[in-house]
This record gives sequence, structure tokens and C-alpha cells, in this order.
Amino acid sequence: MVKYCHVRNNLTRIIGLMSGTSHDGVDAALVEIRPSAIRIDKPLTARQLTVEKGDPVIPVVKFIKHIHVHYPESLREEIRIAFTGTTEHICRLNFKLGEVFARTVLLLLKSTGLKPEDITAIASHGQTIYHIPPSGKKGGSTLQISEASVIAERTGIITISDFRTADMAAGGQGAPLVPLADYIIFKKSGRVRSILNIGGIANVTIIKEKMDDTIAFDTGPGNSLIDEVMRILFKGEKLYDKDGSFARSGRPVKGLLDELLTHPYFRKRPPKSTGRETFGIKMAEDILKRYSDTLPQDIIATLTELTSITVYNAIIKFRPDEVILTGGGSKNKFLAGLITDKFKKNKVAVNNISIYGIPPQAKEAVSFAILGYQTLNRRPGNITSATGARHKAILGKTIFMTKRKA
Repeated sequence: MVKYCHVRNNLTRIIGLMSGTSHDGVDAALVEIRPSAIRIDKPLTARQLTVEKGDPVIPVVKFIKHIHVHYPESLREEIRIAFTGTTEHICRLNFKLGEVFARTVLLLLKSTGLKPEDITAIASHGQTIYHIPPSGKKGGSTLQISEASVIAERTGIITISDFRTADMAAGGQGAPLVPLADYIIFKKSGRVRSILNIGGIANVTIIKEKMDDTIAFDTGPGNSLIDEVMRILFKGEKLYDKDGSFARSGRPVKGLLDELLTHPYFRKRPPKSTGRETFGIKMAEDILKRYSDTLPQDIIATLTELTSITVYNAIIKFRPDEVILTGGGSKNKFLAGLITDKFKKNKVAVNNISIYGIPPQAKEAVSFAILGYQTLNRRPGNITSATGARHKAILGKTIFMTKRKA
């Protein structure tokens, strides 16, 4: 529990680490968290531990600093290979990414002037290699790598990782896990807010008055298909469509767009989750093979329109008052414009998360820092209405550190 960690004056400092489905690098976010109604520096009672029986405990979260460390293309290629790679390759990459994540933490500390002993814990999501949602009687499974023991050893800081498995063990999708953090940060009385994160996969959280009414799910592809097709078309020289300029120069191909919109995932009802296993390399290669005579910019325009349509269709039925854009895809000006135009026709405000003081690329790392805080205090981190789990679960596995000689 937190009382065994570095906590001063009820202040908890946690560094969240995230490498998303775009696998372009590591985001590290430092947040300060203080308890509100209930003191966190003392053991929680049995009633407080069972959040379902009463109002959730809402901590006060302050964003401090974010850094992003880009992966070199050689490492990105290693991660791509791991999606369909050998066990030996994945095993080696697990430790290699642990080293990268640890160096990212040390860089963040250096930039803030803080020392490891000033940090309560690290909360690392890791890099998703494969995600299998439960289907019917078949259970699901998920694999995130970036060895937490390496991170803890190199930094000397308690490290929490592997957040998704506890939810899946309880019958959930293991995703999305950010809704609790979204609720803590963005809940506003009398308003329905939609937090749209556009990463490789796009996901949304619908925030209502009560936490247990929160709905969240993956809407489908965000940047994944766009990035993969760009990489193939430009032979690795361009890895994404900067500002959406290539898509802007093309026109959507109606036949391809109509075909993609019939994908069964878009008809599934929440809770649901997906990944690059569905909307990734294989689909991108198939599209390029079957539409080899189509102008490249028209294919990218089609995939960009696909993302804008599917996120709009997924969200509008919940009648939000506001859509808050976040994630790396929110930097794609053309895509953000398409999404904004669709919602404005229904008089729904669309804003970038940056107006609320959090950089778009930091948001997921901030979310996992909050989940780490929940874990340290033996509090559930999942919202069952979002993941479909049978019950709330305390997420993650913790690597504790022994005291070291000076």
C-alpha cells in the first residue's frame, strides 16, 4: 500500500508509461495525486475497498510533465516482427523494451530535477504484442511486454505493470482501461462528455453522472491502417500521414469505403475491444493488393474517412454535449477536421484535450499513472460497464524494491 512507498504530506507522485498500438515510442507522464474525501496514507477499511457499495473515491490529479521518446525505426521493426514473431524474439524484446522504458523514466526525472526517491511508483502499460478479446465460450488473453523487473531495477522505483490481465481473468475484455481515469479527470455535472482517443486503435469513453454508468469501447481503427499503408507505399520513408496532407490530396474510394464499413466489428455492441490483429498489417496488405490500380492518396483518403465515420457512428448515439479529442491521431489536422465537421452538424462541441492542460500524447500515460495509484491503494481500476468483467478488480502486478546501500 502507499504507506510503504514514498509519500509526503498525502502527496503521491507517479510516473505513467505508455507505448500504444502505433508503437512509435514511449510516453512518460509525471502526475501528482492527492486524496480528497478519504485519506490515502492510512490503510483502507473493508468498506472503502469495496467501491461498488458506495460512491467512488475521487482523488485530485495534477499533471506535471510529459516526455516522448521516439523508437528508432530498427526497434519499430522489431516490434512489428513481434506481432507475428517467435517466442525467442518476443522474449528478448521484453527485456529490451524494459531497458528503453527505464531510460525514459530517468530522462523524465532529469528534466524535472527529481530523484527516484521522490517518486512513489511507476505504472507501466508496456507494449501490446497480442490481444484476444473473449468470444462466446472462449476466454480471452492479452500480452504486453517491457519487463517491469528491469524498469524497477534500473530506476530503483516500485513498478506496477500488466494491468489488463486481472480484468480479463474476471471475464472482461481487458480494455478499455482508461475510463476510470477519464471519469476522475473529466466528469462534469449535468453534461455527457465523450473522450475520444485516437491511437493506432481509436477508443472512446462516454462519461455520465455516475461512474457505473460509464461506457467505453474501441471504435475500430484510428491510425493503424493509415500508418501501415503509408509505410508500405513509401517503403518505410514515411511512417504516417503528417497533418493528413496526403489524405487531403486524395478522394475516398466509395467501393472500398463501403466494403470496409461492413466489417462485423462495427456491428458489435459494447463492451468490445480490438487491435492490430484485426485492423493492422494483414488488412493493410490485403487492401493494397486488391486495389493496386487505385491512386495511393485515394486509399489514404478512404482510410482516413473510415476512421472519421466509425468514431462518429459509435459516439453520436450517446448524445454527448462535448467530444474531447486526444491521442496522437488528434494531431492529424485533416482527420480531426472531418470528425469535427460531422459532430458540428449535430451541434456537438469538439475540443482538443490540450485546452484542459494535458497534452494529447500524454493522456494515456496519465491514465495509467492514475490506475497505478488505484492499485497502490488496493482500489479497483476497471469499470465493469466498460470492460464487461463480472466484477471490479484491482489491476496490475507490483515489483517492490529492497533498500539499497548508498
